[in-house]
Amino acid sequence: MLLKIVASGSSGNAYILKTDTGTLLIECGVRFKEIQKGLNYDLSGVVGCLVTHFHQDHCKAAHDVTKAGIDIYTGAETIAALSLTGHRVHAVTSKKQFSVGDFAVMPFPTEHDAEGSLGFLIQYRPTGYKLLFLTDSYYCRYQFNGLNAIMIECNYIKEILDANIEAGRVDEAMKRRLFESHFSLKHVKQFLRANDLSGCNLIVLIHLSEGNSDAARMVREVRELTGIDTVTARPGLEVELELYPY
Repeated sequence: MLLKIVASGSSGNAYILKTDTGTLLIECGVRFKEIQKGLNYDLSGVVGCLVTHFHQDHCKAAHDVTKAGIDIYTGAETIAALSLTGHRVHAVTSKKQFSVGDFAVMPFPTEHDAEGSLGFLIQYRPTGYKLLFLTDSYYCRYQFNGLNAIMIECNYIKEILDANIEAGRVDEAMKRRLFESHFSLKHVKQFLRANDLSGCNLIVLIHLSEGNSDAARMVREVRELTGIDTVTARPGLEVELELYPY
């Protein structure tokens, strides 16, 4: 299975999971042309698109995705907020598993300032590979077992954010929003400590803030904590997802 990063961050998010039996999109928060390019302009194997919530950096191309004949799976609140209609639109229920091609997907609620926002536990049935996708949340109330890879938001480092506020580069309102809707490096580390990482061989840090993060430090601290290969998402990055990487 191949993970490809189309975009990651506040300007847009879109990810591709490509397998021998079908391709799954996660988020469509960029222009559809960028998604098409990421797919090498071949939509024939795309089995669906998961959308976490209705903020534009996660769903910008939702209407174009359905027009292209790709099914979208998201919460009812997101469907209503985006006025999505038609047989290509599927409302999913939190903590109720559904199938998209050969993928089994378990949605779960996240803590964000968008009603009905979701995370996804994704398992590719032919191999059993289990991927956790968690973004735009300042906390996760759930623990997960048997994960092989984790894609998790690591939006900011508190000390950097505090320094930017003191320098006048970030206002207090933005600080409050980040604290109440996005994962910090500290929260990511707390989450990782609380979960079973015994089968995990890759952590991908996603949705880094442009001005309030430090990619090198985030990667270093997560690696030191977990001993697991850790990378930050960047456009064009491709990573092979394997059960046994060595």
